[in-house]
Amino acid sequence: MRKWIVLIILVVVGLFVYNYIYQSHRDIENEQSEFVLNSTDLGNEFAINPSASEKKYLNKTIEVSGKISELNDFDLTLDDKVFCQFNSKIHFDSDKASIKGRFIGYDELLEQIKIDQCSILTK
Repeated sequence: MRKWIVLIILVVVGLFVYNYIYQSHRDIENEQSEFVLNSTDLGNEFAINPSASEKKYLNKTIEVSGKISELNDFDLTLDDKVFCQFNSKIHFDSDKASIKGRFIGYDELLEQIKIDQCSILTK
């Protein structure tokens, strides 16, 4: 009888651990943005207090707009301040963009805000 109780407890704990590790992924593209800013204002906020700003935005869905300063196949940079990484190849004809993505961190060395799982809101 005791072996069955231990087995049931192990199965229940195993299910909780499995569900915790293999949570469903967020759909950033369809999530409501928690913050809508332009890249200059966002950059200024990080210049004033990087640690407080990082805590405020970490893992949040944000919309950022600005001028494209660098463009590659899977990423772009807005105003040399916000690095946006995409899951698929991107194409732009315009020099301005509005991007939605998940804030993942701030690179103090490059003074760059990092966003992943980005999607294009306007071209």
